[in-house]
Amino acid sequence: MFYDQAKIYVKGGDGGAGAVAFRREKYVPEGGPSGGDGGRGGDVVFVGDEGLRTLVDFRYKRHYKGDRGDHGMAKNMSGRGGEDFILRIPVGTVVINDDTGEVMADIVEHGQRIVVAAGGRGGRGNARFMSNTNKAPTLAENGEPGEEHWLRLELKLLADVGLVGFPNVGKSTLISQVSAAKPKIADYHFTTLVPNLGVVELEDGQSFVMADIPGLIEGAHSGAGLGHEFLRHTERTRLILHVLDISGSEERDPLEDFRIIQEELRLHSAELAKRPVVIVANKMDIPGAEDHLNRLQEAVGDTYEIFAVSAATGEGLKPLIYRIAELLPTMPVPETFKKVTEHLVTKAESDSRFEIVKEGDVFTVSGKEIEKHLKMTLFESDEGVYRFQNILKAMGIDDALVAEGIKEGDKVEIAGVSFDWV
Repeated sequence: MFYDQAKIYVKGGDGGAGAVAFRREKYVPEGGPSGGDGGRGGDVVFVGDEGLRTLVDFRYKRHYKGDRGDHGMAKNMSGRGGEDFILRIPVGTVVINDDTGEVMADIVEHGQRIVVAAGGRGGRGNARFMSNTNKAPTLAENGEPGEEHWLRLELKLLADVGLVGFPNVGKSTLISQVSAAKPKIADYHFTTLVPNLGVVELEDGQSFVMADIPGLIEGAHSGAGLGHEFLRHTERTRLILHVLDISGSEERDPLEDFRIIQEELRLHSAELAKRPVVIVANKMDIPGAEDHLNRLQEAVGDTYEIFAVSAATGEGLKPLIYRIAELLPTMPVPETFKKVTEHLVTKAESDSRFEIVKEGDVFTVSGKEIEKHLKMTLFESDEGVYRFQNILKAMGIDDALVAEGIKEGDKVEIAGVSFDWV
């Protein structure tokens, strides 16, 4: 089954907790802290695989998590890092953050690796908190939570040439004649329900990939017919072959068909409207085709190249294929978004580090930074609680709560954890 969309949840592994431990060696009294750090959590990583052609695997399993890092140990031994979760994904897949709409990556190469949910760092053990004023700290950190996202995956086929046109104009027959693709072919509308890919090979060793895009109709850009689902597959193509039923056997005017589909491409994407187009006047073996061909040549022959063919008999296909092979090297590959992990990306963030919402005598504090500190705090330790209080003061949350009118005994809630204000 062909699936070109999926929605999945990914979460990097949480970091392991740091250890609270002290050296216990013979003849070494009060040997000092020796708690090791926790291991880093595993990442969730996408890897491009040109052997995959569908997102069907993500329709049956939707949740993916990296391994948690191991906890730190005594004798300054750090925990083992968690294993990355590797997910193989079809080349041509766009990865979108479903919450923000941000395009996180565009998988356009075989073997391309993208970290979509980073694992959290390991918490520090008590050996890291020793100082001149605190020789025996009982303070350690929990591991940092891993990143988590809901992702939307959209597969856009990577093809050099895209076949577009109304249903039943002969696109599937054409691709079956010039390549090894074996699409379903029948004499009714919407026979083709999924895009088909075929590799066209020439005698001189040249080759290119052709995609048969399911039939479009008027209003396709806004969801009519199957257009809304499959117009995206035309975005990768360097050359568009607009296939027309030049015989008018469906009692439609080929010139009007051409105008409608070109307008649908323009409404879907302004960039797509600029893509080079070659017109394929198909079904020349049917009586009446010659008259429509003359009309087409008079109307648009000065603007577009027109090839008169019969996909059913093979007539005219060879000149068409060799012309495509001649044109493709002169056409640039459409630009795609590709997140380069080696480069640093600067994002504009809100000036506010936290927000406070008051409901009755409950003050809810939210914000990524303070929620991360909360989850990494070891509240079983008095020193951990004291350190968290200092973080609240350093971030200005204490002063902000006072300014909001908090009083003794009121509740403060952060990430689902409640505290009494004292």
